[in-house]
Amino acid sequence: MIDRYSRKELKEIWDEKNKYKIWLDIEIAAAQAMEKLKIIPKGVAAKVRRKAKINVDRIHKIEKKVHHDVIAFLTSVTEQVGMEGRFLHEGMTSSDVLDTCLNIQLLQSGKIIIKDIDEILKILKNKSLKYKKTVCIGRSHGIHAEPTTFGLKLASFYEEFKRNKKRMENAIKEISTCAISGAVGTFANIDPKVESHVAEKFNLRVEPISTQIIPRDRHAFYFSTLGIIAGSIERLATEIRNLQKTEIQEVEEFFDKKQKGSSAMPHKKNPILSENLTGLARMVRSYVVPALENISLWHERDISHSSVERNIGPDSTITLDFALNRLKNILKNMNVYPKKMLKNLDITKGLIFSQKVMIELTKRGFSRERAYSLVQKNAQNAWTKNISFYESLSKDSLINKKISNKDLTKMFDINYHTKKIDVIYKRVFK
Repeated sequence: MIDRYSRKELKEIWDEKNKYKIWLDIEIAAAQAMEKLKIIPKGVAAKVRRKAKINVDRIHKIEKKVHHDVIAFLTSVTEQVGMEGRFLHEGMTSSDVLDTCLNIQLLQSGKIIIKDIDEILKILKNKSLKYKKTVCIGRSHGIHAEPTTFGLKLASFYEEFKRNKKRMENAIKEISTCAISGAVGTFANIDPKVESHVAEKFNLRVEPISTQIIPRDRHAFYFSTLGIIAGSIERLATEIRNLQKTEIQEVEEFFDKKQKGSSAMPHKKNPILSENLTGLARMVRSYVVPALENISLWHERDISHSSVERNIGPDSTITLDFALNRLKNILKNMNVYPKKMLKNLDITKGLIFSQKVMIELTKRGFSRERAYSLVQKNAQNAWTKNISFYESLSKDSLINKKISNKDLTKMFDINYHTKKIDVIYKRVFK
């Protein structure tokens, strides 16, 4: 991933030096177990720990000759350790190291992503409580529907990110396995106790049954989870973008005093951060399909998944971490305009109370179909003549027979739409 959309902590997880360090730790842990089982001489693991240093350049130089990254790594270690290095990797296959390492990196990345989500949840909760009673228009199909509150909007996102946190926790659990089972997963040349020891060292579970590799449905689940989280980011970002439109202007991204909006038009404040999140979310979701396609491999393994994972592993996690942090800053610093929300509520001159009027007419003897027709006729009349909905209804003789103007006025109470908010909040913020 490019530096522009990367944060240091996540980048370091996928840095080659860290990768090789994990490989070394896996090999040392396996050697420790083999020593206890008297498969290899005592002291090998300790010497490797003491003598072996990660030399990325040297590993690359060797790989250019042997065309095998794990062999190049082992050769580099042996050069430093001496003859004891020959006992490393005994009975193991490259995938034992590669797959266990990949799962560790995904685990490490997942924990940071959960931290990111926790920070977003905190901000969403605080903002939702702050704007709990801040009434704004709810829109369906982009059209004014009925009143809601800005707090409820944010509570909806809060609940969604709660689910995302749970999904990420499940994805981490799913991916937290270790396979040290040999060439085709039969343990023919290695004791299963070695695998158990390595798993314990890294706080992983043993893979119940592997081939040469850990089954890729686990990884597909993980990357699919990242894709869902990215979708949630985009949903929130899209809401902010829409609410920042000039003709709406209920919410606005923070705009720094020295910030420039347009190279051509000095007046503009563009929702560039939210737009950027939309793009980044598309990127993360694009990695889901290759992960799903990696599930089906030939027999006990092929390497068609390898090139995919070398790309999507770092790119998806780094991008999502960056996006979550950008979203956090947007939410923390965004400008909210309650007065504009109230002003926008009146754009349709009371049409937003149409359902309340229709329900009341059915209570007073009209069929639902008749009530709907009467209300719709008056709504269209109000819109066409640019008069208030109340005025149109109050002049309708059929409606006058059932509802007095005094009762009609009561139906245009904005508080009617907020009376059950506490029920929802108790469900969300348990």
